[in-house]
Amino acid sequence: MKLSRRSVVAGLPLAVAAPRIARAEIAEVVLGQQFGAVYLPAMVMESEKLVEKHLAAAGLSTKVRWTKLGGPAALNDAMISGSLHFACQGVPSMSVIWDRTKSNIAVKALGAVANNNIWLNTKNPNVKKLTDFTDKDRIAIPSLKVSTQALMMHMACEQQWGKGNHTKLDHIIVALPHPEALAAVTNPGHEITTHFATSPFHEIEMKAGLKTVTTAFEIMGGPFCGLTFTSNEKFRKENPKVFEAVDKAFDESFKWINADKRRAAQRYIEMTKEKQLSEDELFKLFSSPDMEYTRTPKQLMKIVSFMHSVGVVRAKPDVWKDMFFPEAHGLPGS
Repeated sequence: MKLSRRSVVAGLPLAVAAPRIARAEIAEVVLGQQFGAVYLPAMVMESEKLVEKHLAAAGLSTKVRWTKLGGPAALNDAMISGSLHFACQGVPSMSVIWDRTKSNIAVKALGAVANNNIWLNTKNPNVKKLTDFTDKDRIAIPSLKVSTQALMMHMACEQQWGKGNHTKLDHIIVALPHPEALAAVTNPGHEITTHFATSPFHEIEMKAGLKTVTTAFEIMGGPFCGLTFTSNEKFRKENPKVFEAVDKAFDESFKWINADKRRAAQRYIEMTKEKQLSEDELFKLFSSPDMEYTRTPKQLMKIVSFMHSVGVVRAKPDVWKDMFFPEAHGLPGS
């Protein structure tokens, strides 16, 4: 049937207007974290409802859900499946998923969560250095291969025994979430003798009489980025307003923490029901060089370069910014 000029013209406004209809963004945004004081910015975002605040300011009614997963491997799987949109994860696991997803969803970081120390603590009185570990020891870390602790162990072993020997202690390393590792290593009868612990598990283990063999700061030669906050380019492109709201909430969490460290200690106790460390002890921790809450990543390229050298990641970024969203490019990272 031949259309009249009038009917064609009458149809034009709809045809032109259709692309202008805004596509609805995601109905619920899911954010993931793990266990420990290093996740305080995420806890503040959750407890202060900062994401909800910035979503509302953008005119969005998107629901917010926080979830806790036991290790970075689980976080990576959830991010790839699309069931998780933002995650707090260490540089090693972030590097692995950045490498694996470059050609599809493209996972990157919005910034560091903290530059924080990690302690290799043991209850075995015979272990004072790496060379003292035997086949009877068991070292607990959050996840094999992709956790920050796994990479620190590999770097320490290479420093001790030379290139090519980074996996020398892998046969005595086991994967356990921090709370379970703490319970195991402070139990005299448990086979776990050593735990590569973050705070506050480290401080609790010191109270229990454990001794530190080495630290991540010693292995790295100073402070380094222990944790990042990640998402992916696919989500950012499809949900720009939600992404911007989460980014603003993330940024505000640091201002909230660093404005009042004692208030931050109180909030940590409220969120975690912490009973073994006092407010004063947490305040001291949050104010120490061992725990710097900042978006600026330090020594990230040193970790990624090592991972590339031992074949954990195939691609090596030219600069740290290659692994971060533009929102972080103005930071003085390394």
